[in-house]
Amino acid sequence: MPEVTDPLLNLVRRHKEPVVVQTVRSTVAAVISYVVALMLSSEAAPLTAPLTALLVVQVTLYSTLTTSMRRVNAVVAGVVIAIGFSSLVGLSWWSLGLIILASLTLGRFVRAGEFVPEVAISAMLVLGVTRVTETAWDRVLETLIGAVVGLLFNVLFAPPVWVQPASEAIEHLAGRMRRLLLCLSDEVVGHTSVAVAADRLHEARRLDHDIVQVDASLRQAEDSLRLNPRVKEGMLFRVVLRTGLDTLEICAVVLRTVCRTLTDLAKARTGEPLFQPETSAALHELLSHMALAVESFAELITTQVSVSADAAEVRLLNELAASRESRETAAFLLLGGVQQHPRQWQLHGALLAEVDRILDELDVEKRSARLVEELDRQSREQRERYPLVDKLRGRLRVGRTRPGADGAADLTDERDQD
Repeated sequence: MPEVTDPLLNLVRRHKEPVVVQTVRSTVAAVISYVVALMLSSEAAPLTAPLTALLVVQVTLYSTLTTSMRRVNAVVAGVVIAIGFSSLVGLSWWSLGLIILASLTLGRFVRAGEFVPEVAISAMLVLGVTRVTETAWDRVLETLIGAVVGLLFNVLFAPPVWVQPASEAIEHLAGRMRRLLLCLSDEVVGHTSVAVAADRLHEARRLDHDIVQVDASLRQAEDSLRLNPRVKEGMLFRVVLRTGLDTLEICAVVLRTVCRTLTDLAKARTGEPLFQPETSAALHELLSHMALAVESFAELITTQVSVSADAAEVRLLNELAASRESRETAAFLLLGGVQQHPRQWQLHGALLAEVDRILDELDVEKRSARLVEELDRQSREQRERYPLVDKLRGRLRVGRTRPGADGAADLTDERDQD
């Protein structure tokens, strides 16, 4: 029975994933464009229309609007080249080579961008479907039909917002960091072999791969928030998640350095514990609190409900306070141990410095200041990039803002613009 139900459950869980949604949306848009082309084009099988719709429809509205023009330029340029060649020469190996060469060259001039190869693809598809000049012009009409249908499809049926998958990816990354810190808290107690310490170091290095995946998921979420009518505070969501991921990335780098330090200590103390019993207990407590702090930080930046966010912030503050208290105890004990046995004293200092860096990155006040700074920077860049739009929006705000409420309204509108 589990063999039957598990695939079904996985299918239900995956129905909201970007790949599944993109497949369904592209299929529907292609079918609609084909039906419209059948009514408007004289071709019996206007396949260029659904082809263009497939190229235009993207998983987010922002990516559709920013890439659709380049895709349309590529497709139309390829169709025009095919029309010219179909009226002069037939399809042969040398004419195909000339078409590809001309298409790739023209694609650079029409600013097709990363879609330059699609100029040659469109030209070959059109030339393969028809060689008659009169009917080839229908391909241009079909291309425009597919482009318009694809754009309208994403405007009328706005793509979903991909904040939740990005939030889950960030929480997964923080979970791996938490587990690694808990493993390190056990490692500092008693004797630790070089092999075990090296395994922890390799695990810390593998966090880089997770960060790359989370960054890709977050970039998709950021695109889904831009120009999306479902979102009122798109810039705020983007900045919160992006700055949060930046903080976790810095902590992951420092955590890798912590593992390097403990590995060096394990190599220097192969037949004895890494630290004295009291020092080990203090470091165990410190790393345990840091693990919970990382988890609370991830929950804070990924929670959109104010009550849950407040609770996560309280837990983060408590864990940071406990971490700093444990850090002072560990520092005092490490200093006493170094004064008695100064071997590898520089590694003890490095360990404390690395702990301080992680706690500083997770600090709530620093995070708030970074959010305000990033919001102001992005708002300023948008005003400089689109001065006319900003001037128009300013006039609209002045017209509809009541006296006494203009300050808060202007700040909110300015930071929430996409």
